[in-house]
Amino acid sequence: MTVNWPAPPDLDPVRRLYALAAGVSGARVTEREIHANYATVWPLLADLDGELARLVPDMRRLKVTAIDGDRVKATARSRFGPVARFEGVRRPGWIWLQSRFVLFGMAATPTPNGHTRVAFTGGVRVPGRAALIPVGVDRAGRRVLGRLATRVESAHPH
Repeated sequence: MTVNWPAPPDLDPVRRLYALAAGVSGARVTEREIHANYATVWPLLADLDGELARLVPDMRRLKVTAIDGDRVKATARSRFGPVARFEGVRRPGWIWLQSRFVLFGMAATPTPNGHTRVAFTGGVRVPGRAALIPVGVDRAGRRVLGRLATRVESAHPH
């Protein structure tokens, strides 16, 4: 017997981030278009050991401790001192990492005009629940994407 199940929609990485964030209470997705191509933007976002701490305002540094395929483990130190151990997934155009107290996700996809649409979500988690404390989440997302735009512009001026 053949069953005709509906095929899942083919989501680009930014839409996938929206879908994941929809399942996290308190999560907000901030989106922006960066005036550079995907091949320029994505390597900066995917550079967890190098660029990520420059983009996320509260993070002093992040060190990847293990990679197994698309699975990533990392340790991050906050600017305020605490250390968090993250686990998550990094795939082309998409990153999702969470620790006991912090969650963040980033995504990028090319636009038809040759630019890159990027999105960010993240914040402080409610321990034991799939929820973020919704204070400052939008502002943090705008800051991360603003820093990314500045970083792309400084690395690749027109």
